Amino acid sequence: MRRLVTLFVLLLGLGAAAPALAQAPAQPSPDKLRSLAELLQDPEIRGWLQAQVAAPAAAPAEAGPVAAPAMAAGMQQGMAGGIEATRGFLRSLIAASPTLPAELAAAWRTLTGQLMERGLAWTVLSLAVFIGLGFGAEKLYWRLSARFRRRLIGTQLDTLHGRLQAVWLRSVYGLGLIFAFALGSIGAFLLFDWPPLLQEIVLSYLLLVLIVRVTLVLGRIILAPGAEKFRLVPMATPTAHYWFIWSAILVGWFFFVQFTLGVLAMLGLRLESWYLVGLACGVVLLGLTLTALWRAPTFDGRDRIGHDHRIGTWLLTLYIVGVWLALFTGSVAPFYVGVILLLLPIAIRGTHLAVKHVLRPPGAAAAEEVPSMLAVSLERGLRALLVIGGALTIAGVLGLDLSTLTMRDTLATRLLRGAINAAIVFLVADFAWHLLRAWLDQRIVAANTAGLGSGDDARRSARLRTLLPILKNVLFVVLAVMAGLIALAALGVEIGPLVAGAGVVGLAVGFGAQTLVKDVISGMFFLFDDAFRIGEYIESGSIRGTVEGFSLRSLKLRHHRGALHTIPFGALDKITNYSRDWVIDKMTVSVTYDTDLDRIKPIVKEIGKTLLADPEMAPHILETLKMQGVEQFGDFAVQIRLKMMTKPGEQFVIRRRAMAMLKKAFDANGIAFAFPTVTVAGGGAAATSAVAQHALDRAKPAGEAG
Repeated sequence: MRRLVTLFVLLLGLGAAAPALAQAPAQPSPDKLRSLAELLQDPEIRGWLQAQVAAPAAAPAEAGPVAAPAMAAGMQQGMAGGIEATRGFLRSLIAASPTLPAELAAAWRTLTGQLMERGLAWTVLSLAVFIGLGFGAEKLYWRLSARFRRRLIGTQLDTLHGRLQAVWLRSVYGLGLIFAFALGSIGAFLLFDWPPLLQEIVLSYLLLVLIVRVTLVLGRIILAPGAEKFRLVPMATPTAHYWFIWSAILVGWFFFVQFTLGVLAMLGLRLESWYLVGLACGVVLLGLTLTALWRAPTFDGRDRIGHDHRIGTWLLTLYIVGVWLALFTGSVAPFYVGVILLLLPIAIRGTHLAVKHVLRPPGAAAAEEVPSMLAVSLERGLRALLVIGGALTIAGVLGLDLSTLTMRDTLATRLLRGAINAAIVFLVADFAWHLLRAWLDQRIVAANTAGLGSGDDARRSARLRTLLPILKNVLFVVLAVMAGLIALAALGVEIGPLVAGAGVVGLAVGFGAQTLVKDVISGMFFLFDDAFRIGEYIESGSIRGTVEGFSLRSLKLRHHRGALHTIPFGALDKITNYSRDWVIDKMTVSVTYDTDLDRIKPIVKEIGKTLLADPEMAPHILETLKMQGVEQFGDFAVQIRLKMMTKPGEQFVIRRRAMAMLKKAFDANGIAFAFPTVTVAGGGAAATSAVAQHALDRAKPAGEAG
């Protein structure tokens, strides 16, 4: 069938020179067509034909300024030729439609004539017997693997190892089922000698049943409609059961049409009639696909309701109808390319959901945390394989021999070679970036967790929490620039001038934006010096606050009263960090001169022990409260100095608690706090007359004083 499709595409390529297929010479025999198709598969023949076709197109390239108009004219002629070829093909289909019943009847007579020796009923019975042998072998495998199934059912899925083991065991069991069915059906069939036509027919439909069985086995592994805990793609059970059935129906009908068309081609059906049968079967496939699409429930098992679902369904419907209408151009290649482009995003999305679901954290319903390196490697690796496989399949459908095309030195082949290399570069860059991002995100999460503790590990984690986001952004920019330059080089663009121009532009920007460059460089050195970290309380000049975040240019400080300061790094002077290592808090207590100082020291010592026994205060106290002694003698009090060492930022709460405890303890022990007082004392009549004279002197004018 593939050879006939290749021949059909060749005939369509020549359709621009011929008015229609209906006016072509007499139809060659199937043997001659088969020989021609085999000859066209020879790489040397195909390369020579492509060189002959490309030779006339080389002249416009040598014409200098005339090349662009000539190329545009060639494109217009190609489009006009394609439109005319499509019209001719449609006219040939219309002309062949009245003779289709007669040709099908002739094909039926040919079939019954070829099967005269054994009979059609015997052929159908043989097919049924071999299918039954396949199911029998599968049933025997099911009985022999009872112990294996019990082990599989008992697998614990609450751990990552258990889920991976379950996926592996179910995949091995599914492969065993497929192998058992293939061995019992196709293997038994190949043990006997058959007539060529009978062998092709029976083997084709045995392969059809095997493909349906493979679809069902894959559906049980991925969708698991009867065992929700083993489901790889998270969805509701009704949704899984729905797509399990419909995937088998759609795949079965698609390959039934393919194998039936192959049998009709062997029976000598004309190309136009063969295509009409394919179009009729395509109508059925279109109806089945749209029915499955419009009746499909959502992932959570509900019916499709809501505006967004309807818009998506309508857009997908228009796409599917457009892919089916592409068959009327006379080429099956657009149809197959459209199907591949429809299935590829679905496969990529399903792979993403499956990896995310299987590699979720233990005990979680879905992976909502940072993905692991294994998850990123598996998901991106499978995605790259799907994209590469889809591209190779599309190239095969279009009949492109990549090895032959890339050896030629034409504009189209150079662009194709460059596009392939650029796609590979972007896939590798995407894979590397997601691996690096997953590693950095894990380190950031670990730093955030460790930063809640104390000690050197907490300080290192705080620094990582500060530097890793910047490193993440820098790596992304570096990878993006490198991938872009390599891709341009692969497309044939000379990147040397681009790099030199970028250097000149960068130098010009540096001179024109000296303040910006100063901010960036100052910020880099502040970070290298570990001057501050996120969450620390710092002071620079007259501004102080907690570091909330920063960029390459500026720092954000949150004042303790709520104001947010954004300060360019270049504007920072000296930085005082109040959140490093430890802090010593000193307090002064004033007592009266008649206080027994020997009674204060044990009181302070007891308060220090009480603070250490407090579960809320103890983790933040490095050295508890103690009395240092007499600081100085004041005018009205003796000043006692107290000291304690705490973690940065915790001294305020501990000081308030210590002050309250000191007040209670001093009151309980009869120790009075000193405070300033004014005492007015009398000295008799002399003192009274002196005070009166002083008041009189102050009441006189300035000139009469004395």
